[in-house]
Amino acid sequence: MPQRELAGDASHARPHLHALPGGEDGGRDKSSDGHVLIDMPERQDAEDPLRAGLRAAVEGPTSTAEREAAGGVKPGRGRALWAAAWPKLAAVALALALWELVVLSGWRPEYVLPGPGAVLARLWTDLLAGDIGVAAAITMKRALLGYAIALVTGVGLGLVLARVKVLRTAAGSLLTGLQTMPSVAWFPLAILLFQLSEAAILAVVVLGAAPSIAIGLLTSTDQVPPLLVRAGKVMGARGLALYRHIIIPAALPGFVAGLKQGWAFAWRSLMAGELLVIIGHAPSIGVRLQFSRELSDAEGLLAWMLVVMALGVLVDGLVFGALERKIREGRGLTAEHA
Repeated sequence: MPQRELAGDASHARPHLHALPGGEDGGRDKSSDGHVLIDMPERQDAEDPLRAGLRAAVEGPTSTAEREAAGGVKPGRGRALWAAAWPKLAAVALALALWELVVLSGWRPEYVLPGPGAVLARLWTDLLAGDIGVAAAITMKRALLGYAIALVTGVGLGLVLARVKVLRTAAGSLLTGLQTMPSVAWFPLAILLFQLSEAAILAVVVLGAAPSIAIGLLTSTDQVPPLLVRAGKVMGARGLALYRHIIIPAALPGFVAGLKQGWAFAWRSLMAGELLVIIGHAPSIGVRLQFSRELSDAEGLLAWMLVVMALGVLVDGLVFGALERKIREGRGLTAEHA
């Protein structure tokens, strides 16, 4: 075996150096007390097979050869986009096919229930004419303004109720009642207070979205582990700093779900408001829907309904979907674990 020279006592040798009783050294090194020092390989305990399998499953292939052998070569961006898009496209195709089958069955005459071909052609015509762009801009402006006010109101109310337990006990049921109250029920009061104006629509949007945001914040903060809160207090986090650095980040997934639900309530409240509160100089999506109904324009009515659905899907995917993916990636949860 290979030999090493060590200065000093053998007790200071590294663990893989073993001392044997002296004698005829045969040219081998000796320690100060006459023992022969022999360099022995360090013994390593074999890893438990079950633990090794679990570690390999969690960590995945580490080398390029392992990834190629497992068939886990990362696909290109185009393949990833296609893998995410084709289920949605298949669902849309299936819905259009069912729609066409209902029309062909003769359940309702075509001037009442037109087929998807005629509706999509009308949608394309309105899009080229610029009507959809103008109406969508007016509606989205109202939606963003109302949702921003509801966000500030809901977060502020949620934080106050989370910190003041007595106030939460007193107002918690009231907040739930506000959330379950249909948005249409608010419009008589809103019209009485604000007349037929933008303020009436925004008031109902805020009343529809703010309670959901506040309840989402309260529910998510309740699910934060107490041990994490105590650890934050030990590290010096108090008051608003505790919520900013400890509680809110830990409650972020549930809070985003509350934001998403608040947007759904705001969007529905806005559509109801635009149908009931007609403002002549603002041809929004709701106004176009109402005019199509009054003129018995079934193609235009269904085309504008598709616009409402498309805007809702786009906001959900581009805003809340991206935010949820970012949170999962920050927590180490990839799409495979989602």
